[in-house]
Amino acid sequence: MRLIYITNDPAEAALVRDAGVDLVMVDLEILGKETRQGHLDTVISRHRIEDVSALRAALGEGELVVRINPLHEGSQSEIEEVVARGADLLMLPMFTNADELARFVELVDGRAATVALLETGAALARLPEILKVAGVDSIHFGLNDLHLALGLDFMFEVMSGGLMDHAAGLCNAAGIRFGIGGVARLGQGVLPADLVLAEHCRLGSQRVILSRDFRTLSATTPEDRVSAWTRAVGDLRRHLVKLEKRTISQVESDQATFRDRVTQIATLRAAAGNSCD
Repeated sequence: MRLIYITNDPAEAALVRDAGVDLVMVDLEILGKETRQGHLDTVISRHRIEDVSALRAALGEGELVVRINPLHEGSQSEIEEVVARGADLLMLPMFTNADELARFVELVDGRAATVALLETGAALARLPEILKVAGVDSIHFGLNDLHLALGLDFMFEVMSGGLMDHAAGLCNAAGIRFGIGGVARLGQGVLPADLVLAEHCRLGSQRVILSRDFRTLSATTPEDRVSAWTRAVGDLRRHLVKLEKRTISQVESDQATFRDRVTQIATLRAAAGNSCD
């Protein structure tokens, strides 16, 4: 599994690369994000396009992903500049149909890999057509916006109710690589990271974003920072190896536990939300 970390700090980018993180992401998406997620306890990045150049220099041969804004009147110039500054992969958020995705691929024109960030209900419903778009290198299912679009109480409900099983099956059948949402450090998270990773493995996911929980690793002395990151990434890698060796009964047991925990958390959140009405 390939691990992605979001930062605009060149020193941190180099650190996580050395610790074993596969891709570092600059997040330029801002259009509409405050409206969609401003009321939630989520991270809205304030990265600038100049950060792309800074991280390109810091990463050397390391892979750099840039999440751009949804398609808008300035998309062509934004893509041109991001490509010129050295992005290896471009990620398009909030698209709703195959035509938008095809336009994105056309604008990139083979100069970088393309990642479709699927996070709208319309795009999920149209996934069979979206998978036919030539030139898309991979898909990432964004659980924050997707669960909002579907009116769910907890983002991991997208994975627990069968929707992601169907989507993953379509991606696997089409030979399209995909990733799903984010994950905390092993032993951390409202929904434990070991259960989240177990579902990734069962579904065939190949990418995951390291959540903001990992940011605490950088809030230490430089010496401790290196060892903390190396240990945390190593823990994830070792756990993934164990997950791949599970028996069918163990996979089924982990899936059932995942679903039960998601239902419990979603029920509590729904009750808390209703009590505020």
